[in-house]
Amino acid sequence: MLSIVAMSPLAAQEVAWSIDATVLLNNREGGDEYTPDQTFMFTRLAPEVGVSLNDDAHLLKGGVAWYQPMIDDMSGYKVLPTLYYRYNRNDGWHVTTGMFPRSLMVHRAPRYMWSDSLDYCQPNIRGVMTQVIKPAGYAELAVDWRQMQTDSRREAFAVMLNTDWRVAGPLRLEGHLQYSHLAKSRINKEDQHVNDDLLINPMLALDLSQRTALDSLRLAAGALITMERDRGDMKWLNHAGMVATATAQWRWLQLDETFYTGKDLIPLYPRYGSLLNLGDPYYHNKLYSRTDLIGHIVNNRYVDMTASLVFHATDKATGIWQQITCRVYLDNRLWKAAKNKH
Repeated sequence: MLSIVAMSPLAAQEVAWSIDATVLLNNREGGDEYTPDQTFMFTRLAPEVGVSLNDDAHLLKGGVAWYQPMIDDMSGYKVLPTLYYRYNRNDGWHVTTGMFPRSLMVHRAPRYMWSDSLDYCQPNIRGVMTQVIKPAGYAELAVDWRQMQTDSRREAFAVMLNTDWRVAGPLRLEGHLQYSHLAKSRINKEDQHVNDDLLINPMLALDLSQRTALDSLRLAAGALITMERDRGDMKWLNHAGMVATATAQWRWLQLDETFYTGKDLIPLYPRYGSLLNLGDPYYHNKLYSRTDLIGHIVNNRYVDMTASLVFHATDKATGIWQQITCRVYLDNRLWKAAKNKH
């Protein structure tokens, strides 16, 4: 990339920068053995700076993602490096490689693929992602090397495929696929084996946003299929169920609902936890409903501040989370647009 900059003195160059800051308070009550009662309160600051060529056709940026729990001292913090190259084509193709923000994905992955806790603590993808983004929809494929092998640490990576395309009218075809791999540590015991987790999720959706008085309304339903294996016995655990989702927004008020019924999606979670299974531990249950009631207190291109009540119900327990989130995002293009208005 540096050679591109050096060899293209006539190319349109500009400094590219961004600041992404989040404050979150999440009080969790009424959990089970895998989702205990606890309170998260933290700030996350992710500044980036770099160079853009030819109106962002080539983008090289670096920075950090600083995660800091709100406590009396500085303990518990994490500072994660961010350094990536992104290639953008006018026809909708994008390629990103390096350590880059997960927010570059078109949409957040469903929580049965990527849990809230991992979203807090692992904001970056470490690998490569290719995307095609069109007016009719998108498809993206990413490889995330989550953990490097050492004498005591096991290698872990995930492959993710997400897509959502308009078929006809309000009908859309949506799909998610995720493969998670957990290898051995360099020095290991005889009872440590390679593990695999495969999730397949085809969905049909109806986007009724233009057909009701609501600002947005989307309904979707499909299958959730998981295949897990501990290569110690080489037996696949094949579990499946049905999932339905609904999201609606009217002015500042938003309602999200996810309902799952079927077999335990993550049977190996008690053994390996989030090292292998990246989804929400609530999907260890055969019946699960999550309802998010969200109020957007401030919602514009720079700030999204929300207050939420999140209700969880399983065949064994019920829980409620109270959550306040504030995300502030600003970059060189938003800054320039704001200045041009004055």
